[in-house]
Amino acid sequence: MTKKIQAFLKKAFTSITIMVIPHDSIKTINLKIPMVGLIVIIMLAAIGGAFTLAMAVSGIEYKMQNTVMAEKVKFYSGQFSQWDRTMAGLKLAETRFRALFSLGSKEEVLKNVDTASVESIDMQDRILELRKTIETVAEIKDYLHIQKDIYASTPKGYPAQGEITSTYGTRQDPISGENAFHGGIDISCGSRTAIRATADGMVSYSGWMDGGNGNAVILEHGFGFSTVYAHNTANAVKANQKVKRGDIIGYVGATGKATGPHVHYEVWKNGKRLDPQKYLSGKS
Repeated sequence: MTKKIQAFLKKAFTSITIMVIPHDSIKTINLKIPMVGLIVIIMLAAIGGAFTLAMAVSGIEYKMQNTVMAEKVKFYSGQFSQWDRTMAGLKLAETRFRALFSLGSKEEVLKNVDTASVESIDMQDRILELRKTIETVAEIKDYLHIQKDIYASTPKGYPAQGEITSTYGTRQDPISGENAFHGGIDISCGSRTAIRATADGMVSYSGWMDGGNGNAVILEHGFGFSTVYAHNTANAVKANQKVKRGDIIGYVGATGKATGPHVHYEVWKNGKRLDPQKYLSGKS
């Protein structure tokens, strides 16, 4: 076994020569590096390429979302412009007909009517345009309703005023001292500081949780979002209760596995934990 390891190390550190031939010079450049060095360079290049690709895909997705929204706005603006033209045409037709019929007698109406002008007013087309506009307005209403629901269901802001003392991800557990995954963020606050819902939703759980979370509240917000608020000294809501963003749902404490008063805050979407710091901008 020792001989095999020695043979492997010998091959790994065997030097190889990379020849570089510049286009504007006859002289070549010879680079000597060990085989293991070449392997490391290739691995780093592959990792860097994968990271760059992931960033590019993320940027494209963000750009596509913004492009879709911009196209929606442009389309709806055009529809409203068409509506303005339709309404202007109908008002013009109304004005013309009122002026004619104000003459009082059939003879006077027929004598003064401009048939070319009347025929230019295609009422069927105006009615079709109006129907199309009404359908567009209904579509806009539905679209805005959905977007409003998504906005109301998306966590936003801090659940309590305080300082972040522990971030999302792997950390050294403050009690055991061992490395462990931290599924949320810890916000240090004064005891009994109000904890507020970060999005509209319904209370799916309010009570004592095992695993060191102590008193905790879990909210379901819709569109796959849910949030967790733990270590509370007391909960202010009950299961199946509806809440709005900013409503008080509990008070900061140190129940369960905690070294001091703070709120442990988690954000979930479609059953997966997310980094809550991405949702802290704005007010809850």
